[in-house]
Amino acid sequence: MSPVTLLPFIVLIGAMFLMTRSAKKKQQQAASMRNDMQPGSGVRTIGGMYATVKEVNEDTVLLDAGPGVDLLFAKNSIGAVLTDDEYNRIVHGIEHDLKSDSDVVPDDASSLTGSAEAAETDDSVDEAAAASDDKAVDLGKKDATDEVQEKEKAADAEQAEAAEEPKKTTDGDSDAKK
Repeated sequence: MSPVTLLPFIVLIGAMFLMTRSAKKKQQQAASMRNDMQPGSGVRTIGGMYATVKEVNEDTVLLDAGPGVDLLFAKNSIGAVLTDDEYNRIVHGIEHDLKSDSDVVPDDASSLTGSAEAAETDDSVDEAAAASDDKAVDLGKKDATDEVQEKEKAADAEQAEAAEEPKKTTDGDSDAKK
Protein backbone atom coordinates (compact mmCIF):
# COMPACT_ATOMS: atom_id res chain seq x y z
CA MET A 1 0.00 0.00 0.00
CA SER A 2 1.07 3.52 -0.68
CA PRO A 3 1.58 6.11 2.11
CA VAL A 4 -1.23 8.26 0.64
CA THR A 5 -3.83 5.55 1.33
CA LEU A 6 -2.47 4.97 4.85
CA LEU A 7 -2.60 8.69 5.79
CA PRO A 8 -6.35 8.81 6.66
CA PHE A 9 -5.99 5.75 8.91
CA ILE A 10 -2.99 7.27 10.68
CA VAL A 11 -4.87 10.54 11.27
CA LEU A 12 -7.91 8.64 12.58
CA ILE A 13 -5.83 6.58 14.99
CA GLY A 14 -4.03 9.74 16.22
CA ALA A 15 -7.33 11.55 16.84
CA MET A 16 -8.71 8.58 18.79
CA PHE A 17 -5.54 8.48 20.90
CA LEU A 18 -5.80 12.19 21.75
CA MET A 19 -9.49 11.91 22.66
CA THR A 20 -9.00 8.92 24.95
CA ARG A 21 -6.00 10.60 26.56
CA SER A 22 -7.99 13.76 27.43
CA ALA A 23 -10.92 11.66 28.70
CA LYS A 24 -8.59 9.66 30.97
CA LYS A 25 -7.09 12.89 32.26
CA LYS A 26 -10.54 14.26 33.14
CA GLN A 27 -11.49 11.00 34.88
CA GLN A 28 -8.30 11.12 36.95
CA GLN A 29 -8.98 14.73 37.97
CA ALA A 30 -12.55 13.85 38.98
CA ALA A 31 -11.36 10.83 40.99
CA SER A 32 -8.74 12.89 42.83
CA MET A 33 -11.36 15.60 43.52
CA ARG A 34 -13.72 13.00 45.00
CA ASN A 35 -10.93 11.46 47.09
CA ASP A 36 -9.98 14.89 48.46
CA MET A 37 -13.49 15.52 49.83
CA GLN A 38 -13.55 16.40 53.52
CA PRO A 39 -16.50 16.51 55.91
CA GLY A 40 -17.93 20.03 55.93
CA SER A 41 -17.15 20.87 52.30
CA GLY A 42 -19.94 21.87 49.91
CA VAL A 43 -20.63 19.67 46.89
CA ARG A 44 -22.87 19.56 43.84
CA THR A 45 -24.14 16.19 42.70
CA ILE A 46 -24.38 15.21 39.05
CA GLY A 47 -28.14 15.69 39.43
CA GLY A 48 -27.65 19.33 40.46
CA MET A 49 -28.34 19.06 44.20
CA TYR A 50 -26.19 21.14 46.55
CA ALA A 51 -25.31 19.69 49.95
CA THR A 52 -22.65 19.56 52.63
CA VAL A 53 -20.47 16.48 53.11
CA LYS A 54 -21.16 14.89 56.47
CA GLU A 55 -19.17 11.66 56.17
CA VAL A 56 -16.88 10.14 53.52
CA ASN A 57 -16.60 6.34 53.15
CA GLU A 58 -14.73 4.21 50.61
CA ASP A 59 -17.44 4.17 47.91
CA THR A 60 -20.19 6.34 49.44
CA VAL A 61 -20.68 9.85 50.77
CA LEU A 62 -23.23 10.91 53.42
CA LEU A 63 -24.58 14.35 52.52
CA ASP A 64 -26.48 16.81 54.69
CA ALA A 65 -29.07 18.40 52.39
CA GLY A 66 -30.84 20.35 55.11
CA PRO A 67 -31.89 20.18 58.74
CA GLY A 68 -32.59 16.52 59.47
CA VAL A 69 -32.09 15.42 55.85
CA ASP A 70 -29.15 13.04 55.41
CA LEU A 71 -28.66 11.38 52.02
CA LEU A 72 -26.34 8.56 51.05
CA PHE A 73 -24.76 8.94 47.59
CA ALA A 74 -22.16 7.01 45.63
CA LYS A 75 -18.85 8.88 45.35
CA ASN A 76 -19.15 8.81 41.56
CA SER A 77 -22.34 10.86 41.78
CA ILE A 78 -20.49 13.91 43.13
CA GLY A 79 -20.10 16.32 40.22
CA ALA A 80 -18.01 19.02 41.88
CA VAL A 81 -16.50 19.96 45.20
CA LEU A 82 -17.14 23.67 45.73
CA THR A 83 -15.11 26.27 47.57
CA ASP A 84 -16.68 27.75 50.69
CA ASP A 85 -17.32 31.11 49.00
CA GLU A 86 -18.92 29.50 45.96
CA TYR A 87 -21.11 27.20 48.07
CA ASN A 88 -22.30 30.08 50.29
CA ARG A 89 -23.01 32.24 47.25
CA ILE A 90 -25.11 29.56 45.55
CA VAL A 91 -26.91 27.97 48.50
CA HIS A 92 -27.24 30.80 51.01
CA GLY A 93 -27.01 33.81 48.70
CA ILE A 94 -24.09 35.20 50.70
CA GLU A 95 -21.71 37.20 48.54
CA HIS A 96 -18.05 37.41 49.48
CA ASP A 97 -17.28 41.00 50.41
CA LEU A 98 -15.11 41.84 47.42
CA LYS A 99 -16.61 45.30 47.25
CA SER A 100 -14.73 46.45 50.33
CA ASP A 101 -11.44 45.69 48.58
CA SER A 102 -12.18 47.80 45.51
CA ASP A 103 -13.10 51.43 44.91
CA VAL A 104 -16.73 52.44 44.87
CA VAL A 105 -18.00 53.36 41.41
CA PRO A 106 -20.21 56.46 41.52
CA ASP A 107 -23.67 56.56 39.99
CA ASP A 108 -23.01 59.68 37.94
CA ALA A 109 -20.07 60.72 35.81
CA SER A 110 -19.78 64.24 37.25
CA SER A 111 -18.01 62.98 40.35
CA LEU A 112 -15.36 61.29 38.21
CA THR A 113 -13.93 64.63 37.13
CA GLY A 114 -12.94 65.55 40.68
CA SER A 115 -13.47 69.26 40.09
CA ALA A 116 -15.16 71.68 42.44
CA GLU A 117 -17.47 72.74 39.62
CA ALA A 118 -18.90 69.24 39.48
CA ALA A 119 -19.71 69.35 43.18
CA GLU A 120 -21.34 72.77 42.85
CA THR A 121 -23.32 71.68 39.80
CA ASP A 122 -24.44 68.56 41.61
CA ASP A 123 -25.69 70.66 44.55
CA SER A 124 -27.56 73.06 42.26
CA VAL A 125 -29.16 70.15 40.42
CA ASP A 126 -30.35 68.71 43.74
CA GLU A 127 -31.80 72.10 44.77
CA ALA A 128 -33.53 72.51 41.41
CA ALA A 129 -34.98 69.03 41.68
CA ALA A 130 -36.28 69.75 45.17
CA ALA A 131 -37.84 73.05 44.05
CA SER A 132 -39.52 71.55 41.02
CA ASP A 133 -41.15 68.68 42.89
CA ASP A 134 -44.29 70.77 43.37
CA LYS A 135 -44.71 71.73 39.70
CA ALA A 136 -46.18 69.55 37.00
CA VAL A 137 -43.78 68.70 34.24
CA ASP A 138 -44.90 69.33 30.67
CA LEU A 139 -43.33 66.72 28.46
CA GLY A 140 -44.82 68.14 25.30
CA LYS A 141 -47.28 65.32 24.89
CA LYS A 142 -50.82 66.33 24.13
CA ASP A 143 -53.99 64.36 24.41
CA ALA A 144 -56.63 64.49 21.70
CA THR A 145 -58.88 66.58 23.97
CA ASP A 146 -56.08 69.10 24.52
CA GLU A 147 -55.63 69.48 20.76
CA VAL A 148 -59.37 70.05 20.24
CA GLN A 149 -59.44 72.67 23.01
CA GLU A 150 -56.44 74.47 21.50
CA LYS A 151 -58.11 74.53 18.07
CA GLU A 152 -61.29 75.94 19.59
CA LYS A 153 -59.31 78.64 21.41
CA ALA A 154 -57.48 79.55 18.20
CA ALA A 155 -60.80 79.78 16.29
CA ASP A 156 -62.34 81.94 19.03
CA ALA A 157 -59.30 84.23 18.96
CA GLU A 158 -59.59 84.64 15.19
CA GLN A 159 -63.29 85.51 15.47
CA ALA A 160 -62.55 88.05 18.19
CA GLU A 161 -59.87 89.69 16.04
CA ALA A 162 -62.20 89.82 13.06
CA ALA A 163 -64.94 91.49 15.11
CA GLU A 164 -62.60 94.15 16.49
CA GLU A 165 -61.17 95.25 13.14
CA PRO A 166 -63.08 98.16 11.53
CA LYS A 167 -64.26 97.71 8.03
CA LYS A 168 -61.77 99.09 5.60
CA THR A 169 -62.77 100.54 2.31
CA THR A 170 -60.78 100.62 -0.84
CA ASP A 171 -60.56 103.34 -3.40
CA GLY A 172 -63.12 101.75 -5.69
CA ASP A 173 -65.71 101.30 -2.95
CA SER A 174 -67.11 104.39 -1.37
CA ASP A 175 -70.14 104.78 0.73
CA ALA A 176 -70.85 108.26 -0.48
CA LYS A 177 -73.63 108.86 -2.98
CA LYS A 178 -72.70 110.38 -6.27
